[in-house]
Amino acid sequence: MPNTTQAGKTQQFVPIKEIRNGIIMLKDGGYRGVLICSAINFGLKSSDEQHGIILGFQNFLNTLDFSIQIVINSRRMDLRPYLALLQEKMPEQKSELMRIQLREYIEFIGSFAEQTNIMTKSFYVVVSYAPRVSAAGAVSFLRQESAAAKKATSDTSFEEDRAQLEQRLSLVAAGLAGTGVRAVPLGTEEVIELLYRSFNPGELENPIRLEA
Repeated sequence: MPNTTQAGKTQQFVPIKEIRNGIIMLKDGGYRGVLICSAINFGLKSSDEQHGIILGFQNFLNTLDFSIQIVINSRRMDLRPYLALLQEKMPEQKSELMRIQLREYIEFIGSFAEQTNIMTKSFYVVVSYAPRVSAAGAVSFLRQESAAAKKATSDTSFEEDRAQLEQRLSLVAAGLAGTGVRAVPLGTEEVIELLYRSFNPGELENPIRLEA
């Protein structure tokens, strides 16, 4: 049976209040949105292309009047599901030569994975927004309101703050597009998974998937 007292103490150090519509709501009233970004192989670019990327990134940073955080998440890749899938495909091979080659490939990948930590990297940009207290919000705080009225005010405030944060997310995505990086916002489930992995490092591994 989990120790609820210990869990409660641990939650005090987690700054997150709620995740709604892909938006992270912090206990201090701030908001965070997360973009997952594609990667570019900078080392394979020509010197002119590298210069263009650096210049584009510099211009992107100069357009920002708010803070962002760049996060690189490295995870050990779990190849077991991939190898199990290859094993299932073994009987489907029509020739003995193909079966031998597939068997040797499985043995090679399995041996290589045991000797080397195969890592996968994911790139994120965290965009922040700290709402200002409006006059209506200040009046609402000072006067007594019903629970329904408070909820309506809270929902309206969230939608307004969400719109401001989404504008920032769009601005960041457009700026990164100028450097050749594609960025899309994470949904609620994706944000939860990312946060779970961040607060529980080493517990989850990334399985490799074989696309049809």
